[in-house]
Amino acid sequence: MGMQLNKLSARRVATANEPGYYPDGGGLYLQVTATGAKSWIFRYRFEGKRPEMGLGPLHTTSLAEAREAALAARKMLLAGHDPLASRRQARAIAAATPTFWAAAEAYIAERRAGWKNAKHADQWTNTLETYAKPIIGAKRVDRIDTEDVLAVLRPIWASKTETATRVRQRIECILDSVTVQKHRAGENPARWKGHLSVILPKPTTVTKVENFPSLPYGEMTEFMEKLRNRVGEAARALEFTILTAARTGMTTGAAPAELDAQCINWTVPGSRMKAKKEHVVPLPQAAQELALQRRDRALLFPNDVTGEQLSENAMLALLNRMGYGHVTVHGFRTTFKTWADEVGGYPDDLSEAALAHTIKDKSKAAYKRGTMLERRREMMEAWAAFCGY
Repeated sequence: MGMQLNKLSARRVATANEPGYYPDGGGLYLQVTATGAKSWIFRYRFEGKRPEMGLGPLHTTSLAEAREAALAARKMLLAGHDPLASRRQARAIAAATPTFWAAAEAYIAERRAGWKNAKHADQWTNTLETYAKPIIGAKRVDRIDTEDVLAVLRPIWASKTETATRVRQRIECILDSVTVQKHRAGENPARWKGHLSVILPKPTTVTKVENFPSLPYGEMTEFMEKLRNRVGEAARALEFTILTAARTGMTTGAAPAELDAQCINWTVPGSRMKAKKEHVVPLPQAAQELALQRRDRALLFPNDVTGEQLSENAMLALLNRMGYGHVTVHGFRTTFKTWADEVGGYPDDLSEAALAHTIKDKSKAAYKRGTMLERRREMMEAWAAFCGY
C-alpha cells in the first residue's frame, strides 16, 4: 500500500489542542506543546538516524506550505541528501555571504595598493556610496539581480550618464569578484554587452560628449603675458604645461632626472603616462629655460610652501584667480591642437604625437615613432613663438 498523505484537515489543525504529534503523512506532523503552541515537524530516517526538522510555527506556515516543505524534504532524501544537514549548510553559506557594501569595501581595499592615483580608491568609494549603497548596500551579493542594478542606474542614466556608466562598471567588477570567490553564481546582472545594453540606451546617445573647455588660440598671446607676470610654482607649472602641450599629471610629477643633460628633451616614463608608454617631449627654448632653473630640485615644480608635489587642482585654482575659470588646464591641449591644425598647418599625426595620443595603425605608429621628434621640436618652437615667446 502506498504512503497515505494529507491526513489532516484545516479544521483538525485548528482544533487540535492536546499536546502531542498529529500526523499528516509522509513524515509531516503538527506538533502541539504543553503550552498550546503549534508548529510543523518533519520526521525522517537518514543513515540509521531519525532526525526531526522544524518547518515553522503554525501562525507563520500554513498547512499547504508545510506540505510543500515536506515534499521538498522527501525529494532531497530520494536524491541521497540529508534535508536538515543541507539546510544548516545553506544557512552557514548565507551567513558567510557578504552584503554588496561589505564586498565593495573589501574589493577597494585589496586593490588600493595597485592604483597609482590615490584618489582612484576615493572615487570608487564615493560613487558607490552615493548611488549604490542606499539601494543594494545591505543586500547579499547572491541575491542581487538585474532589477536591483537597474534601480541604481535608471535615476542617473540620463542626467549623470558618465557617472552612471562608471557605477555600472564598478558594480560589475565587484560582482565578478564575489562570483570567483563562490559567494554568488550565474550571470553578472551588471554586465553591459548582451544584457543591460538591450534595456538601457547607449551612453553616447543619452548625453553629448563635451570636450574640456579651452581658450581660443587667438587669445593665447595675451593670456601667456598675464601668466608670465604671475609668481609662484603653480604659474610656472602651468606655463611649462602649455608650452609642452602636456597633461597636468605629467607636469606635477616631473623630475629633473627625466630631462637630458642639456634640457632639450623631457622623457616621461610610461608609469606616469595615460597610455603607459614612454613619451619624449622636445622642449621649446622657453620650456628649456624653465627646466634649467630647476635642475637642483627633487621635482621641477614643487608646492611653494611644502616642497611636495603640486596638487592636481593647483593650476586650475590659478586660472580661477586670473579670471579664467571658464577654461581648464586640459583645455590648453585642445587650444594647441586647434592651432596646429588651423594656423600651423601641421599634419594630424604630428600634433597627435605631441599630445601623446595613440596612433591606431600599428605599422604606421612604429614608423612614425622614430621619425617625428625633430619635426615635433620645430612645431613646439612655433607654438611657443605663437604664444609670445
